[in-house]
Amino acid sequence: MTGTAESARILIVDDDRLVLATLGKGLRDAGYAVSEASDSAAALEQIAAHRPDLAILDIRMPDMLGTRLAERLATDHAVPFMFLSAYGDPELIDRASEIGALGYLVQPLDVPQIIPSIDAALARARQIQTLKNTGEQLSHALESGRETSIAVGILMERTGLDRQQAFSALRAHARAERRRVEHIALELVEATEKASRIVRSAESLFEKSTPRTA
Repeated sequence: MTGTAESARILIVDDDRLVLATLGKGLRDAGYAVSEASDSAAALEQIAAHRPDLAILDIRMPDMLGTRLAERLATDHAVPFMFLSAYGDPELIDRASEIGALGYLVQPLDVPQIIPSIDAALARARQIQTLKNTGEQLSHALESGRETSIAVGILMERTGLDRQQAFSALRAHARAERRRVEHIALELVEATEKASRIVRSAESLFEKSTPRTA
């Protein structure tokens, strides 16, 4: 059993009952919570009831091509997926990659050998979700506060970070101080404005005190 397996829910979709039984048992023995569907309609019903962390899809489904089901999972349900196939067709593999598959498993399967691939797909899915969440939080912050937007811009200019990285740094600092992002952003903006005023004042003073040469 792996650390990833202990909390992961996996949906297997395949019209071959033997594949469902064999792969399902192997993954349960490895510690995953597994559900099974023999067609696309059943898969969509299960996803509506209990969203899985990962779907493993037969790429050649009789009622709906696996790639079409995958596109629905990604677009309508935000469910990450990988494909299962008896064929190592390069065109299918390329198509799988194009629509966002996190892996491609070729039958016959040796369950212990594919677990690292499944764990890697789950880890990648978590990374993608984290980035998505950060992006949504950034958009919300920028829309809800002028100071936050300005603070992010200041950090970008001073550090060379991109917008998402700058917001993440601002948020991390706020968490460390157990304060709201908006409050930290306001302080940064005010401190920057104060520093700019002091610099301008110093420059003006220096210009006045410096004797002009003929």
